[in-house]
Amino acid sequence: MRKHIYVLIEKAQEHDKLSKIYDWYIMGIAFVSIVPLMFREMNPYLSTLETVTVYLLFLDYVLRWMTHDYRVKKHSPWAFILYPFTPYAIMDILSILPSIGLLPKSFMILRLLRLTKIIHYSRSFQQVVNVFKNERKTLLSVLLIAVFYILVSALIMFVYEPKSTFDNFFDALYWATTALTTVGYGDVYPHTDVGKFISMISSLFGVAVIAMPAGIVTGGFLDEVHRDIARREEQHLKERQERESHEK
Repeated sequence: MRKHIYVLIEKAQEHDKLSKIYDWYIMGIAFVSIVPLMFREMNPYLSTLETVTVYLLFLDYVLRWMTHDYRVKKHSPWAFILYPFTPYAIMDILSILPSIGLLPKSFMILRLLRLTKIIHYSRSFQQVVNVFKNERKTLLSVLLIAVFYILVSALIMFVYEPKSTFDNFFDALYWATTALTTVGYGDVYPHTDVGKFISMISSLFGVAVIAMPAGIVTGGFLDEVHRDIARREEQHLKERQERESHEK
């Protein structure tokens, strides 16, 4: 019985229609459960929606807990003891606790963690996650370059600009970040010639910094799509060979 539950609630295989239905069901519940966050005031309908969805999500949590030994392939009591400390289990329970009153209302924003279920079950989201995982070193290098440039340009501006431009160094960091990402709002801008020159360089440099991660992610996503297509074709070929062998 538990094995059937495990197959049902786990991410669906290619031809497992019932498990696919459950995947879509739990993603729908996770999305609907955050609808009450879109309203300032709760009403009976929203309260009912919140109550129903949170208990359905809690049921999913319990089912995963009671079948975790199949997931880790270790039929041991330790599988059940360690499950609450796994990353997905922690996010699941944190997203549930505010709704059942075990965490203060100030933690209600944790309900957004329920959206991780969509990321977990959606093939497209999983591909994006894999891209960031595979390209993490390159993206981290780009991030470090951007942070270094922001700090340097903010420091130069803070030194050369008059006090009326930047009250403190954080204001200079704010300006440097918005200038580098080319989304400057015009609320803070340089007055000196040095500051204006740095601002021009930041805008040009920002275009390159923004373009690099976009190209890296796009290339990585295409590679991931090609790998996924290759895996599917390999799976189909394997299944066809198995059918042919059975027929013989």
